[in-house]
Amino acid sequence: MSDKIDFGVFLSTEQPSFSHILSDVKHCEDLGYHSAWFSDHVLGMYGGPSSNRFENWTLLSALAGTTNRIRLGQLVLCNPFRHPPLLAKMTATLDAISGGRLELGLGAGWHEPEFVAYGYRFEKPWTRVGRLSEAVQIMKMMWTEPSPSFKGRYYRIEGAYCNPKPVQKPHPPILIGGSGEKNMLKVVARYADVCNFPAWQGRPEDYRHKLDVLERYCRRVKRDPSEIRRSWAAFVLISKDAKESEEKIREYVSSRATPRGPPPERLIPPVAGTPEECIKQIQRYVDIGVSFFILRFMGSNYSDEMTVFAEEVMPVFK
Repeated sequence: MSDKIDFGVFLSTEQPSFSHILSDVKHCEDLGYHSAWFSDHVLGMYGGPSSNRFENWTLLSALAGTTNRIRLGQLVLCNPFRHPPLLAKMTATLDAISGGRLELGLGAGWHEPEFVAYGYRFEKPWTRVGRLSEAVQIMKMMWTEPSPSFKGRYYRIEGAYCNPKPVQKPHPPILIGGSGEKNMLKVVARYADVCNFPAWQGRPEDYRHKLDVLERYCRRVKRDPSEIRRSWAAFVLISKDAKESEEKIREYVSSRATPRGPPPERLIPPVAGTPEECIKQIQRYVDIGVSFFILRFMGSNYSDEMTVFAEEVMPVFK
């Protein structure tokens, strides 16, 4: 497990135009962020299902040719949307286009309305996780073997060539997103290079519990847990000025509070406040072994927040 601390940014694909997204990514690159991450949805998720939303893989392909250093990832790809052996080929190609800057994020899929709208069968959770498990096996075989064959419950390949192989060896890092303790964490234990629990609002003790479960599964399959990098995705509100920070948090909580929802204190982003406060909050996760943070800046001027974080917080963890 890497001791290096990296910070990536989660950016929305729900934008008026590609130029908006490209501007955000180049800003992240200029500020020295490790990576830019995008969700994989085909319907609008924030402004309504008819909102503009750019398709993930096509978007990353374009970004790979218009950026230079920043790594590009998915948080996370919906496995049922793309046939795994074809995705293996797509991954190898995009890794080449980007010069080895791809981070492959995979998940089982969860948003049923998208499946219904696009005509995909929305299967039971354990079936979707089983498909993901076979998908990862197939992709790894295609990236590392000459012409593998595989026959599983859900997928099969027969002498499937995948040339050229990925630039990164043995393959791009595989981040598996999900924290289901009965099924998903078993897949993470066997196949992930990076784990990511969907804890945008989580607490360190919640994360630690998931790690305990993951480590138990790793021991069961005789895998060293330290081989899996620990990543955490978090909502962030940051301001240099303490008074401005307090007001921003109040407005944020007020805009999301509902009569039957969680108490206001549970709506505060887990990384919120002045740079000094944010440093302390991040350190709590570093102390339990997290070395990779994917941040979603929630302020109305998220571009300025990215700048403040890069200038005031990131250097502390170099």
